[in-house]
Amino acid sequence: MIDHRAALARWRRLDVVVRDLPIGLLFLVASFLPVVQSHGTQLGGVPARPFDALAVVVVALESLPLAVRRRWPAGCLTLVAIGFAADQFRGYHSVAGTALAVALVSAGAHLDRRRRTTALLFSVAYVLLAIGLSPFGSEPLSEFVTFFLLLVFAWGIGAWLRTTRAAEAVLRRRVAEDSRAAERAAIARELHDVVTHHVTAMVVQAEAARYLTAAPDRLEATLTAITDTGRRAITDLRHLLDLLNPDHGTEARTPSAGGLLALVEHARQAGQPVEFSQQGTPAESAGSADLVAYRVVQEALTNALKHARGSRTSVRVDHGEREIAVEVSTAGAPSTSPGGSGRGLAGLRERVGVLGGDFSADSLDGAGFVVRARIPTGARA
Repeated sequence: MIDHRAALARWRRLDVVVRDLPIGLLFLVASFLPVVQSHGTQLGGVPARPFDALAVVVVALESLPLAVRRRWPAGCLTLVAIGFAADQFRGYHSVAGTALAVALVSAGAHLDRRRRTTALLFSVAYVLLAIGLSPFGSEPLSEFVTFFLLLVFAWGIGAWLRTTRAAEAVLRRRVAEDSRAAERAAIARELHDVVTHHVTAMVVQAEAARYLTAAPDRLEATLTAITDTGRRAITDLRHLLDLLNPDHGTEARTPSAGGLLALVEHARQAGQPVEFSQQGTPAESAGSADLVAYRVVQEALTNALKHARGSRTSVRVDHGEREIAVEVSTAGAPSTSPGGSGRGLAGLRERVGVLGGDFSADSLDGAGFVVRARIPTGARA
């Protein structure tokens, strides 16, 4: 049996031009059926004439451009309109003339730029067509006006489809945002429960340890329990963090003045020899670039403490007119790696990438590792 869903899925994966081509072929073939030949749209009073070699070209010009009605709606409408005008002046009056309405609906639905200009130009072109056809017959002006209103109606249908599609897209985004917000709230509650449970247990155990100094065996057991509880808390927190985007949301605040110096001083107090240099003056309009630079230094120093404790570390920050350059290098053993799970570095790479900058974290041929970032500030020369 035919799997209709699989067939439909394969059809939707095809290029849009391939999917739109059949409607153009349908108009082309239908125009040459004897039963409907010369029974299409007749605007003005040009007498009907039998199809000739030129009719093939005219009908193809009216029909086949429908294959690109969604990819190039303005081009499709232009070609179909030219074919329609030639059809009327030559007196073929083919069924393919109906393709003009389809092209108008598609243009109204899919044209993104210069919509008003396009509508005005084609309205002027229609007036010129009506003037050109008027000497060939005695049709009243009302006939041309009525046909123009039909064309406007076709454009209006396309515009309505476009508006409806845009409204549906906004609704889908809103539903997705609400779902993500609900999920974040649930994870936040779970995070609160995990932290409260484990930290409370650790506090209680630490308080009990005060009174066990005279019983070394029990004191050791209590301290071991505290250690185990802390490890379980870290495991649970990591599991919850894996459910979240490491770079989720935007920071509500930027680091205070001297924040980089505070980071360096904190690392020195923890036993890491850090050399710090800062060139240039921070731009007043750096935006989030300052925060991202702060996070790069923070993560690099954290990794240095974790993976190369006691090794010489150098932090250099250059504030330029258009960008901030950050380099943090750490000496270490050949096995030294610039990160643990990689979550922090991946988050930094995304942060820098969002601002259009470059980020790298590389080993130094067995002599340590270096983290580099180039962060555009958005300033203009």
